[in-house]
Amino acid sequence: MNLSIHATFLPHDDPEASLAFYRDTLGFEVRGDVGYGGMRWITVGPAGQPGTSIVLHPPAADPGITEEERRVIAEMMAKGTYGILTLATDDLDGTFDRLQAGDAEVVQEPTDQPYGVRDCAFRDPSGNLIRINQVG
Repeated sequence: MNLSIHATFLPHDDPEASLAFYRDTLGFEVRGDVGYGGMRWITVGPAGQPGTSIVLHPPAADPGITEEERRVIAEMMAKGTYGILTLATDDLDGTFDRLQAGDAEVVQEPTDQPYGVRDCAFRDPSGNLIRINQVG
């Protein structure tokens, strides 16, 4: 079986702030920006990796979601416990410095974890946790 990750979805509650973070702060390419019914789906991805995308979506666009579920999603997004993305870099300290200079919300400075990973963490404008691991 030959599988790859094509797209993952992260919620956003401010499309312009999310676009600025993923495009300008992280340096991702914008691959799509679709509006419908007052909502926006923005597809971004790392340069040179056209087969891997992140779709930034309205969190409660599914008509099957109840008002109570929408409330819980909004609360979880505000706490940063709803969406999580882990990225990788071969220069964690340099990446951290660039993100911090770009006013990204720092959750954790570069740290050697007891389970063998060196990583740091930020929040995107919608509260999603972005962890970055050092590779190589």
